[in-house]
Amino acid sequence: MADLSSSNIVNLELLSQMLNPSRDDSSDDDMPDTTTSAYNPGNIGPKKTSKEAPQESVYAKKDSKAIWDEEEVPSSAMFEEEDDGRPQPEYDISYKQKVTSEDMFLGTSGKNPSSACCESLAVKITLPDTKMSEVELQVKESVLDCRSPKFKLTLPLPHPVDPDSGGAKWDLTKHVLEVTLVMKREYDFINFQS
Repeated sequence: MADLSSSNIVNLELLSQMLNPSRDDSSDDDMPDTTTSAYNPGNIGPKKTSKEAPQESVYAKKDSKAIWDEEEVPSSAMFEEEDDGRPQPEYDISYKQKVTSEDMFLGTSGKNPSSACCESLAVKITLPDTKMSEVELQVKESVLDCRSPKFKLTLPLPHPVDPDSGGAKWDLTKHVLEVTLVMKREYDFINFQS
C-alpha cells in the first residue's frame, strides 16, 4: 500500500514542479529557441505558386508495401507467359548428399548436414489425378518447368543445376514426380568432386 503521509505528498509536489516547470518560474535562457529562422532551405530558389502541381518525388513508391518497383526486377522470358488458369501443384525442395561410412563414423571428409555440403537438389511435385504420359518436364540451369493438362509449375531453382545430368522418377501410387538435379558448384575443400 502507498504511504500517503504529508511528507510524501509534499515530495511528490516538489518532484512534479521539478519535472514540469511553469513558464513564470524559469528564465528564457534555459528554454530552447522555438522561433523560426528567416532563411531556411524552403526559401532558396524560385517561389512556388499555388497553380503549379506538386512534383512527384523520385523516391516515392507507387505501392507503400512494395519492396522493389517493377522496373528494378529483372524479367525472364519464361516468366512472362500469361496465366492460363491452371493451378500450381504442391512441391517440396530438399537437398541430397552422398555420405559414406567414413563420413558417418569417422568424420574424415569434413562434410556436415548443411546444404553447403550437398551435391544434389531433389524436387518432389505432387500431381493428383495425372498420368505420367501427360507430364511435360523441362529443366534449365536456373528454372524447372513442369506442366500437365491440370497443373503448371514454373519454379526458379535456389542453385544453378546441370540440366543434362539428373533424373526423374514417377510414383504411380502417390502421383508424385521426383526430379533429382545435380547442382553446379565451385570446387572447394568441402565439395571437391571427382
